[in-house]
Amino acid sequence: MKRKTCVAVLAMCLILAAGCENNGSGNADRTKTEDTKTDTTQDTDMNKSSQDSDTRLVSVDDIDKYITLGEYKGIVLTKSNVQVTEEDVDNRVTENLKDNMKEVTQKGATVQDGDAVTINFVGKKDGVAFEGGSGNNYDLTIGDGTMIPGFEEGIIGMKKGDTKDVEVTFPENYRQTDLAGQDAVFQITLQSFRRAPEFTDEWVTDNTDYANMEEYKAGVRTQLEAEAVTNADQALKTQAWSQVFSDSEVKEYPQADMDEASAEYKRLVQKYADQAGMKLEEFVESQGLTTEDFDSQCQYYAQQKVKQNLIVQKIMDAEGIALDDEECLAIQDQILQQSGAGDMAVLIDTYGQAAVDETIGLLRIEDFLVANANVEQTEATTDAEATGADTANTETTDAEATGADTVNTDTADTNATGADSTEAQ
Repeated sequence: MKRKTCVAVLAMCLILAAGCENNGSGNADRTKTEDTKTDTTQDTDMNKSSQDSDTRLVSVDDIDKYITLGEYKGIVLTKSNVQVTEEDVDNRVTENLKDNMKEVTQKGATVQDGDAVTINFVGKKDGVAFEGGSGNNYDLTIGDGTMIPGFEEGIIGMKKGDTKDVEVTFPENYRQTDLAGQDAVFQITLQSFRRAPEFTDEWVTDNTDYANMEEYKAGVRTQLEAEAVTNADQALKTQAWSQVFSDSEVKEYPQADMDEASAEYKRLVQKYADQAGMKLEEFVESQGLTTEDFDSQCQYYAQQKVKQNLIVQKIMDAEGIALDDEECLAIQDQILQQSGAGDMAVLIDTYGQAAVDETIGLLRIEDFLVANANVEQTEATTDAEATGADTANTETTDAEATGADTVNTDTADTNATGADSTEAQ
């Protein structure tokens, strides 16, 4: 099974830019709309300053011809203040222990639930190997439920080097109709397995700066609380941007901008085609897409990107914001720090000047929207409630510019050959 990588690329390009948090800009003057008004002369001077800037995100000057901007000052936002629970702390401790798994080498040791295993396997139906049912050096964690029912359970109790036949039945709604509801046998060979350490005072003192389990859990709680604050702030920015984006209406798309955005999307997909050793047309077809489907994706991406840039540039013009002002430079520094690029020239060389500028501009405007919003506080008990569910936002290319590549494609997967047929649905 091939994942719809073109769709995944589009999701990456539309991922929320607020993931690159900016704590240093736009928050000092968190005032309401009436507090930010200036006299006409000052507005005119500020607008002129922004419009005269060498760097703009769109190719047109008369932005009013192309978009009707929604309200962006005084918008009402809801911020969730998350309360970290003991269960949250325990779950994070468990995750941290899993990150410190070590290979089990004791003679006679067997696989347990929760262990991470490396296996080879061959699937057969009626004694004949079927397409996509084999894998070598395949990694999975027992109990994660990533494989079809019975597969992972069959590995429990195996020793390193063991080979075992595991009988399974594919689900009735399995995506490969020729296998749906059918019985099969997987011959599984256990290459090795790893196990998380037991949570003890000894492990804490040997592997952390804490003295015992109690101190360690207290440190985890502090970390979770800090993450909750960060996530809530980022969710607020996403909420603000989504509201302004939805309330704004494009009257006409600048053709030059649309052409460039569409070409950009094709370049992104071409990158994945190159990684797969395929031509663009072959790659698109391998994703189960027609040429018309792919053209529609290019068009949609271009429309979202151009709309974003029109909105950002319109607000920048109206508020006298320029990409080289103090706040934007602070955002630039933070992007450098979080991306690990170290130098802006490296970031630009990797992602392009336009992508970097768009990221900085969007993050700057998100800060501005929140700083000038009416924020209502609510209580929540989980991180999911605080961060919001909608991460496929209307923002473009920002994950590229900040170094956050979230796409995982099967076409370049060296983990296993044809292992997708056993994945759970």
